[in-house]
Amino acid sequence: MLRIMRLRRAIFRARKRAHDLPSLVFHLRTGTVHLMNKTVIEVQVRAVLPTSGGCAVFIGNNDKVFIIYVDQTVGGAITMFMRQITKERPLTHDLIGHLMTALGAKVERVIINDLKNATYYARVIIRVENELHQKKIIELDGRPSDCIAMATQQKAPIYVSQDVWDEVDDMSDVLRKMEEEGLKPDPETESEE
Repeated sequence: MLRIMRLRRAIFRARKRAHDLPSLVFHLRTGTVHLMNKTVIEVQVRAVLPTSGGCAVFIGNNDKVFIIYVDQTVGGAITMFMRQITKERPLTHDLIGHLMTALGAKVERVIINDLKNATYYARVIIRVENELHQKKIIELDGRPSDCIAMATQQKAPIYVSQDVWDEVDDMSDVLRKMEEEGLKPDPETESEE
């Protein structure tokens, strides 16, 4: 048990230093540690636009923007978190956020780490500190839409692996054209008119 605690502390210190360092992943189920050495690019949610089947979330930076399609519920949640809109009653992502806060956990960052057969994959990295100030890092697999919503809610950075970044098409011109034509940047503005 002492070895695991030391290993967890080492992982936390290594991850705290820099984003470009190789990250160590401790799998709770198997007790194994894996070295991940992937370059990542920081991105932001640039816009959320309604589509016939849900929402298009435009993600990127000044160099490139790409789209992840999400269902209407998650698109609405991302929009509300971006606009800091308070809800009358907590929604699912609010409940998860409240649970994490109660347990001393916080989203440290989200990484969109893979793209297979037009499906994105993501990891959410959660930092937990208990009442004894013991810290640990937990890495979980999640739908990119939920991970993005949680990162937006908790103002945590979002990253994309270099492999995914290189594979996606640049949609910057599409977003720019939509903004120039005055299309709404998110589903909430449509209902306010």
